[in-house]
Amino acid sequence: MSWRIPLFGSQQQQTDPNFPDIPTQSWYPPSVVGSSSRPSTPTSSSASPHQRASDHPQSSSRGQPSPAEAARIIARLKDKSIEELQRLLKDKEAYNAFFNSLDQVKTQNNVRDELRKETLQLARENLEKEQRILELRNQCTIIRTTELAAALDRLTDLERQKDDIMRSYSPAALLDKLQTSMAKLDEESEELHQKFLEKDIDLPTFVQKYKKLRTTYHKQALLHLAGQTSLR
Repeated sequence: MSWRIPLFGSQQQQTDPNFPDIPTQSWYPPSVVGSSSRPSTPTSSSASPHQRASDHPQSSSRGQPSPAEAARIIARLKDKSIEELQRLLKDKEAYNAFFNSLDQVKTQNNVRDELRKETLQLARENLEKEQRILELRNQCTIIRTTELAAALDRLTDLERQKDDIMRSYSPAALLDKLQTSMAKLDEESEELHQKFLEKDIDLPTFVQKYKKLRTTYHKQALLHLAGQTSLR
């Protein structure tokens, strides 16, 4: 944080003809020393508002104090003697001591210290959890290489079984099963009819069994026909 402190004396000091020139070889930044060694304080009667605004074009830029803050800094400087003001410009240690005594700087330093403490605390907590994180990572690796692999194999097997079942109960597969069953019933009917012709069975038994076989055959034939029609 680097504010440039506006150094102004009282009105009497500014108009004092004995005010010595500010040394141009001061450690203080050239932007503060400026092109003139004597600060000028325009009066309300000799400077327009536009001129006063143009005297400080960077007053609202980043790193510059606000008007209220500048006023508080000026209040700290106005009672200082010319020798004290010159010392602030030439003595870096004196300037730093004055700079760090400002309330705004103290507030910023306190905020910085608090943030630093919180960051260090979070870092310590993260380091304390490092061992637990490593243990969990190892567990995840074991699960991924053993239990997960077995579960994937089981899932693959179940998916294969599901595909087989779905294929066996597809409309085309069901029609094929009906066709096979109808062919078997037809064959059994012919065998039964042949036994009757050869008088291996009597008439009542033949009629009962033959009627049952043909009834089942024609039911399946109707289902097969309906299924073929619905698939067209």
